[in-house]
Amino acid sequence: MANLTRREFLAGAAVLGAGLTPSAAQASGGRSPAPERSGVLVDTTVCIGCRNCEYACKQAHGLATPPQEAYEDRSVFARMRRPDDTALTVVNRYENPRKPGLPVTVKVQCMHCAQPACVSACIVGALTKAENGAVVWDTDKCIGCRYCMIACPFQIPAFEYHKALQPRIMKCDFCFERRKAGRIPACVEICPMEVMTFGPREELVRIAKDRVRRFPERYVSHVFGEFEVGGTDWLYLSGVDFAALQFPRLGRSPAPGVSESIQHGIFAYFIPPVSLYALLGAVMWIAKHSPESGEEA
Repeated sequence: MANLTRREFLAGAAVLGAGLTPSAAQASGGRSPAPERSGVLVDTTVCIGCRNCEYACKQAHGLATPPQEAYEDRSVFARMRRPDDTALTVVNRYENPRKPGLPVTVKVQCMHCAQPACVSACIVGALTKAENGAVVWDTDKCIGCRYCMIACPFQIPAFEYHKALQPRIMKCDFCFERRKAGRIPACVEICPMEVMTFGPREELVRIAKDRVRRFPERYVSHVFGEFEVGGTDWLYLSGVDFAALQFPRLGRSPAPGVSESIQHGIFAYFIPPVSLYALLGAVMWIAKHSPESGEEA
């Protein structure tokens, strides 16, 4: 190693990566979604911001949580929050431009896209779109590349940075285990205002459009998630423009098309974990033996 130049070491690492099987990241997110899959319709005009959904989610996923009474604390609304490794769903509060003094509270979690960019971006197939609509993650396959975090148009997947061993990607899994047992998602079950409706996605779209048609003074004429990034299995109704609730402005094209273009540009050939580690090792070796480090190459 001491006789290798930096150029020679990089060249060897590149050959190691380039000589491998080109089977990168098949676009499992590009498959046609099952038409009978389930979804959730969230009516933000009914939410009172009780945050019981946050509590139920943590309970269902074995995450640390204070007692349910602690969620009555409204001081959390002083800042915008995002789901992270400690909370797979959070509720935020927004000013209501149509009715000042009556803020809007909105639950945020994975949208479970019909054609998920995270699934498409995952180079080892650790993320999959289940037949029932849930986008789930396999810890045994994940190599921690975190491309899913970059690819997600909703910026949802989080990473357990604090864990030195076996850190996990953390996101809403649509209560996959509960649903296998015939139960509905924990957040839907606990909601005292029935803000969320769980059922076949196609039926939820019909319900949402019917509400908009019957109560035009109550809702904006937009079912968020019906078409965004090819459609999501979580759908939202709102009384104000979704931009005022910090929903991203997205086109109708599925996000995997974008993520795959980026990914395929990076990975012209598939680099399996051992080669990826070799490349990372090369970078670390060079950094360690650079003149600035005080060590000789």
